[in-house]
Amino acid sequence: MSKFKKKTGTSENIPTSALPDIIFMLLFFFMVTTVLREQEILVEQKIPQATQLQKLEKKSLISYLYIGKPKNVAVYGTEPRIQANDVLINTSDIILWVNQEKDQLSEVERDQITISMKADRDVKMGPISDVQFELREADARKLLYAAVGKVQN
Repeated sequence: MSKFKKKTGTSENIPTSALPDIIFMLLFFFMVTTVLREQEILVEQKIPQATQLQKLEKKSLISYLYIGKPKNVAVYGTEPRIQANDVLINTSDIILWVNQEKDQLSEVERDQITISMKADRDVKMGPISDVQFELREADARKLLYAAVGKVQN
């Protein structure tokens, strides 16, 4: 004779009193797992395609520069502009911006800062060369160019 009997009439219904808890857990899960964009892009971005890409490991050391035609043409004109964080800057302001970005990092990581340049595919090489020169002057030697992978058919 067994001490434990099998229950025969078990119900697998979820009690309605537990529904708010379940909904809250789902909501909390999606809030935690969703990554929100940190900055609003003020310039047009049609990123060029590339055949060889590398994924970056330490994203905390990356600062982004966006180069492209402004979305608000009435205010900023049609010439390509540079966006750093949420502000449109000139090439002369890049050194100051790089120094501010380095100040946010720890002392050990300051020389490891990487500038990611996301340039629109329609931007001429002149503004990009100006940005490269200013980054050299600011001693930001690690530069990467953002691209999207080539679509395989």
